[in-house]
Amino acid sequence: MLSSQTIQLQAKASDKVDAIRQAGQLLVEGGCVIPAYIDGMLAREESMSTYLGNGVAIPHGQFDDLSQVQKTCISVLQLPEGVEWEDGEMAYLIVGIAATSDEHINILSNLAEAIEDPKITEELTHTQDEKVILEYLNRPASPD
Repeated sequence: MLSSQTIQLQAKASDKVDAIRQAGQLLVEGGCVIPAYIDGMLAREESMSTYLGNGVAIPHGQFDDLSQVQKTCISVLQLPEGVEWEDGEMAYLIVGIAATSDEHINILSNLAEAIEDPKITEELTHTQDEKVILEYLNRPASPD
């Protein structure tokens, strides 16, 4: 679901809309969605913020956009300089989501753990090695 093809390190975005477009374009280039899905990601953001906190946002489409998803996939846009997502809230790690079912839940679980640990969030935000992101977010689920 997350591959080196859908990760962009050291990126820059002029604003939140630009960041969502870039994260969506990574999904398009990864063969995950058709280009129209990006419009759904933008529409979703207008109706409800996808900012999670601690510098992480998870833009994704709406239920009506499911037909535009070719396969479940995750993209990661790393913005070391950040972009203002909400008033006074900067996002540095933009995780685009295109899902047809709940296959992406494990990655979101790993991401939730990262958000709780500022050291991990900092590492993911500033690493120059995509393997760090791949290994962290693609980790198998921890047994309960």
